Formats: sequence, C-alpha cells, structure tokens
Amino acid sequence: MRYLTSGESHGPKLITIIEGLPAGMPLLAEDINKELARRQKGHGRGRRMQIETDTVEIGGGIRHGYTLGSPVSLIVENNDWKHWTKVMGQDPIDEAEANEIKRKISRPRPGHADLNGAIKYGHRDMRNVLERSSARETTVRVAAGAVAKKLLDLLGIKVASHVVEIGGIKSNITNYESIEKLKEITENSPVRCLDEEAGLKMMNAIDEAKANGDSIGGVVEVIVEGMPIGVGSYVHYDRKLDAKLAAAIMSINAFKGVEIGIGFEAARKPGSEVHDEIIWDQEKGYSRRTNRLGGLEGGMTNGMPIVVRGVMKPIPTLYKPLKSVDIDTKEEFTASIERSDSCAVPAASVVAEHAVAWELAAAIVDQFYADRFEGLAANIAEHNRHAREF
Repeated sequence: MRYLTSGESHGPKLITIIEGLPAGMPLLAEDINKELARRQKGHGRGRRMQIETDTVEIGGGIRHGYTLGSPVSLIVENNDWKHWTKVMGQDPIDEAEANEIKRKISRPRPGHADLNGAIKYGHRDMRNVLERSSARETTVRVAAGAVAKKLLDLLGIKVASHVVEIGGIKSNITNYESIEKLKEITENSPVRCLDEEAGLKMMNAIDEAKANGDSIGGVVEVIVEGMPIGVGSYVHYDRKLDAKLAAAIMSINAFKGVEIGIGFEAARKPGSEVHDEIIWDQEKGYSRRTNRLGGLEGGMTNGMPIVVRGVMKPIPTLYKPLKSVDIDTKEEFTASIERSDSCAVPAASVVAEHAVAWELAAAIVDQFYADRFEGLAANIAEHNRHAREF
C-alpha cells in the first residue's frame, strides 16, 4: 500500500492518491474530514487556520460508501488560493508580469529547506521551494492517514496521540485509563495534553514566544493498541516495522528525533530494567509484564501497545528573523518572514498519529491477504487465534 501527494501551500488544491486498499472497506468523506479538523486545532496556530476549513472531495476509488480496490484519490481545496492566483498560477507569464509579482523570495530562512532546495533544483525564486516544503502538505498526509485509521479501527486497532512536552514544560501525567479516555481528555485540551496544569503552562509559554516573535517546539507521543503479534520482520532491514515507524516520524516537517518505548533512556539503564518479561495466560496468550520496548521487538510487533515519540523543533519562520544572505546580492539580511505558527506541536501530534497509522495499515495490508476487506479481517482473526494458541 502506498500514496503520493501533490500540491503547494498556496496553490489551488492538495491531492493524494492511495493505492492498495482492499475492496469492500466502508469509507466516507466524514471519516476523513473529522481528522482534518483535528489537524487544524491547537493553541499557537497562525492566521492560515482561520482562512482554511479543510474538507475532502473523493475523486475516485469509492462507490456507495465502499472502496473498489482501485486507487482512491482525495482532494482538498486551498481557500487561500484566491489571493494567490497570479503569484502561484500555472500559466506562463512575461517579464513585465513577473516584475509585478512582489512575492519573489531571495532571502533563505535558517532552518528551512529554502537554500538547500534552491541549490538542488536551480530555483532563483525560493518560493518554488517553500511552497512545497511547507507543512501545509501534511493536510493530505493526514487525509491518507485517516483512511489508514479507518482500516485499523475496523480491525479493532486503536490509534491516539498526545503532547508530552512543549518549550521544556513536561506533562506529569503519562498513564491513561484507556485509549478512549486519552482521546477524550486530549481532544478537550488546546495543547492536547493529559496534564491540565502542565497544559496551562504550555499555553503561557506559547503566548510568551509569540509575543517575543519567537517559536517553541516539543515532544509528541503516539500510542496504538490492538496490533497483531508479528507484523513486520526480522529477516531484512527494510522490512523492520520499527525502522519504518522511525522514518515516518522523521518525514514530518520540523521533526528531528524519534524514540520507541523508553527510547534513549535505555542507554542509561541495565538490561534488567529495559527488557520486558514474557508472561502467558489461557485467555490472552502471550504478553509482556511491562512495555519498556514500546510494543516492538526484533523489528516486529509483540502484541503490546506501540509507543512512539517524536521531537519537533521550533518552527524556523520567526517574526524576529535570524540573519541570512540574499542569494541575488550576496549581502547579509534578516531572513524573509512568511505567515507561520508560534507553536505547531499540538497539530503535529495529530500528523504523527496519522503517519504512524499509515505505516501500520500498510504493514498489515502488505503482510496479510488484502484484496477484499472481509478476507483481510478473517485472515487477521485467524492469525490472532494462532498467536493465542501457539
């Protein structure tokens, strides 16, 4: 299972095409739209989210509420496009028209793809780079992830996320009663934090950063319950599921680190405090007494909840910009200012949730029979029965 995305931040629309979904899986636009709405929320979001109301148009691959087995295309219109039709239009323009466009960018922003991308593709106007490298593209990544989440949910696999740290302020609550309770609390928190007191401090830190023309980052955590044992593989490096999850998290804009389970803490503990003892009972079969390895061993799921964390750096677009060099004049300037957020960590937790959901759904579809959804569900049910009785 795979997908591609297309579109620019201020272009007319964003598009994704998903290939490999089983036929006969129920899927509605509202399944996707509710996830797109979650991505737009969060304390610290900028003015762009006041302009856009992201909703999906299904362009193909679904009939009467069910997937056909053919590629599914999803389209999200950019409402802000009407203000950018001349700047971002597809038709050729002459030199006089080009000179009228005041949005050319020759001053790269530190921390962005601007300069590296311009050198790579030979763009003298770095708007050609930042329009695609913008986190606006995560809109359709969430749309694709929403389809994956629907598939997982139908198979009894639950996915959720929360924020554990923003600007050095950490949540003191990491345990949760159930994944449904976790969702209930985080959906009612402006910063998607389980700890209400820490959440208030996080919001204050975001407001302070905004007032100072600065930005702050943080840490998000994704939790998945119900994955079958043995998804992934130890046989080849490129089939290890933990590697795929790490790559998925690192592919999100501004993410600079990832850990699974206790992650880097494992370097500071003896093996007896890192590995999870194996237990067995008649009803559940095999499980672990603890979950310090985050549900993955040897590149495969072990039946415990999957726990993945990602580190998001502060957004590099600052209202008190850092120094840079104009690529046309080679003179030192303050970097260009583009409309941006002071903190996008709460929204990024939703993006991370969908990036993880996609990798897990893709791994399931790749490993089990998946031409028809009913066959996939039956195949996984039989696999789970085998794992319990093994």
